[in-house]
Amino acid sequence: MKKLFSKISSKLQGTMREEPTEKGEEEYVELNTEEVGEHEAAKIVVRPFTLEDFSDVKPILDSLREGYTVALVNIKPLKDKDLVELKRAINKLKKTCDAIEGDIAGFGEDYIVIVPAFAEIYRTKQTKKIDEE
Repeated sequence: MKKLFSKISSKLQGTMREEPTEKGEEEYVELNTEEVGEHEAAKIVVRPFTLEDFSDVKPILDSLREGYTVALVNIKPLKDKDLVELKRAINKLKKTCDAIEGDIAGFGEDYIVIVPAFAEIYRTKQTKKIDEE
């Protein structure tokens, strides 16, 4: 009777249980509890960056592609140095932002903010969409 009940319950659960051992105890499968939980994998990182050269765009793009980074980018050093390179860097950031379906906006005179697809930038007079610049 016990074996019949065991077979029925295992069929209902969709898993096959091991037969009881000689002592009448069932064997259990150990679960790995050291795996990263969903709440840890979905943490959002607000990360500051500084654009001093066009090559500084690559780490920003890499972190944005991961999907859990809000980038605060200080553009002042590149703005003071070379406006053509700044426009090139911002266009590269904007293309990646569009590809990941994120949002990008100017924040004051010296910063831009880039967020992933699950976030939206609240716009006021101080924050403006990059298209308007």
